[in-house]
Amino acid sequence: MSDGAWVSLFSGGKDSSFALYRALERGLPVERLVTVHPQGDSYMYPVPATDLAGLAAESIGVPLVDVHPDDFEAAEATDAGRQGDTELEPLEAALSELAGELGSIAGVTAGAVESAYQADRVAGMCERLEADLFAPLWQRDPEELAGEMLDAGFETRVVQVAAAGLDESWLGRRLDANALADLRALHAEYGVHLLGEGGEFETLVTDGPHMDRPIELEYTTEFDGTRGRIRVEDARLG
Repeated sequence: MSDGAWVSLFSGGKDSSFALYRALERGLPVERLVTVHPQGDSYMYPVPATDLAGLAAESIGVPLVDVHPDDFEAAEATDAGRQGDTELEPLEAALSELAGELGSIAGVTAGAVESAYQADRVAGMCERLEADLFAPLWQRDPEELAGEMLDAGFETRVVQVAAAGLDESWLGRRLDANALADLRALHAEYGVHLLGEGGEFETLVTDGPHMDRPIELEYTTEFDGTRGRIRVEDARLG
């Protein structure tokens, strides 16, 4: 890995948070977290709860760079490849600007697990930026990854659901050993991915070994019978 400043692509969810944790554990000098806040649907980025990334960054102790692109109009997209390339542009522009601020970017961390659609684009971006890519979750066994997150002490909450078998009771639920057992059963019955790689659910890490203080939430839930999300009323560091 190259010497110099590292940047972590960060949504506050379990995958990007665990990639960041592994990078810090490895001693990579992560100097910025970068969060893209889509206005609407997105092919490339998680949408729920990115507004809480600032609290997470404060707890982690690494400055956050917020990227607020125009609406991607993903719902109207007819060419998935072109849409992904378009959505990558504001992130790449932000990293190019950040490279000037930091002197250079030696590397980028990413929480990609199975999506070649996302991983290939991030890898191409890193090549253009002449930066290394650290993606420690890539192509890992979901069962092993889920276990490692629990063993590391990650407290992860479900903030959005959109799959058969995931009802309103999952909203706000902690992903602990019991939840993973239930997800295994839902995988067998409905094909729900253990880590939500098919978009079945989205998460927020509220505590972990890389955080000094937990994120405390007050929220309500919204569920239409098929999909749902938590609506955060208040969030603070404990």
